[in-house]
Amino acid sequence: MSTSGLELSTLGHRIRHHRTAKGFTLDELGALVGIAGSQLSLIENGKREPKLSLLQAIAEACSTNVADLISGEPPNRRAALEIELDRAQASPVFRQLGIAPVRVSKGMNDETIEAVLGLHRELHRRESEAIATPEEARRANTEMRLTMRARANYLPEIEVLAEKHLKAAGHVSGALTHRTVSLMADKLGFELIYADDLPHSTRSITDLENGRIYLPPASIPGGHGLRSMALQAMAHRILGHTPPTDYANFLQQRLEINYFAACCLIPETAGVAFLQQAKKDRNLAVEDFRDAFGVTHEAAGMRMTNLMTHHLDMRLHFLRVDEKGAITRVYENDDLPLPMDVTGAVEGQPACRKFSARAAFEQRNRTTEHYQYTDTPSGTFWCATQTGSAHDSGFSITVGVPFDDARWWRGRETSHRAQSNCPDEACCRRASATISQRWEGRAWPSARVHTHMFSPLPRGAFPGVDDSEVYSFLDRHAGE
Repeated sequence: MSTSGLELSTLGHRIRHHRTAKGFTLDELGALVGIAGSQLSLIENGKREPKLSLLQAIAEACSTNVADLISGEPPNRRAALEIELDRAQASPVFRQLGIAPVRVSKGMNDETIEAVLGLHRELHRRESEAIATPEEARRANTEMRLTMRARANYLPEIEVLAEKHLKAAGHVSGALTHRTVSLMADKLGFELIYADDLPHSTRSITDLENGRIYLPPASIPGGHGLRSMALQAMAHRILGHTPPTDYANFLQQRLEINYFAACCLIPETAGVAFLQQAKKDRNLAVEDFRDAFGVTHEAAGMRMTNLMTHHLDMRLHFLRVDEKGAITRVYENDDLPLPMDVTGAVEGQPACRKFSARAAFEQRNRTTEHYQYTDTPSGTFWCATQTGSAHDSGFSITVGVPFDDARWWRGRETSHRAQSNCPDEACCRRASATISQRWEGRAWPSARVHTHMFSPLPRGAFPGVDDSEVYSFLDRHAGE
């Protein structure tokens, strides 16, 4: 019979429980089953594995059966506490502290063990939080990106859920209205409330006790942001999310709630029908898709990545790039060569200066899309880029496809063409030999470091939020 260390501990506690229930001492039960009391003590303490024949003898002497002895459940609450403590004190997190483990005696009450366990749980929580270094976060983000690439950025289960809830709220066609979003919330038992004193670190707060979702009163023109935030808050409930256990789990939840909101704003059935007709007309355009459903240019571009490969058999890429050239959001399944760090992360890396995503900033007229063909080591790509601004900085949104698929898109006739050799640093990241020789030893550049590299895992029950601020806010509004 093979058992693990934890199972041996549980087995030992169950043997002790049945022995004491029968009123036997170690020596008395040992005499009945043919072993020394000291050997039986080792078994009860999880230090020795008994043979099946011995277990049968113990079960018979204690008027029980072997199945009961080898059950994985601790026999009582005290045993459960002792087993958990043994497990915690055997963990690498505790052992590396060099502190002697606490020895549990008969005279130690349950409250004392619980207090020690509380310290161990907090130690483990802090250790789990600490491992979410910037590198860990980037690796988790990279794994998520590769997973979604393999799935064509398409999550059918969430697509179905979204259409189900839209139908229940009476949405038939056209842009999703604020009223319909409110009806969706109402059917889930929530009221949408717009408050001007939300904690600065929150996007929304869901008051589970009183059935309210608090949102900021201000939004981008048209209220697109408020609809999306409300849908994301509802998605946590609809998708059955629990507090995230690590950064990867937090990231997965963020992806899922964003996906749900996108499915509601541009439902799959209507969205695919629109795209299929546009492809038939050879007139695919992000701006038309955006306007048809009343969403932002970025939301329309990202939604295309959800639907076009799965339904239109078209590979594509999406880039959001800030005015300094850093990639802040990315998706590709068309082999567009992208810059990566050693962890495989793309976010935060500089996009090639020859890409449409950066060339569009040089255009005088930024109100219309910029079209461009770009020759790369992986082939030629056609791209459509729209620039915009957020707060005090600009950004660009790019959706592009391999050369052969450009024939389905508006703007394919463009004469703009560029040559990119990235990731070869000589393309746009390294000065020419002449300039390097001119300034070598005569200049000292101070490199810019992307702040995302230092972003830690959000803390607390609300990811990225000051918990005390949140609870203070809820206290102010709970009685309304």
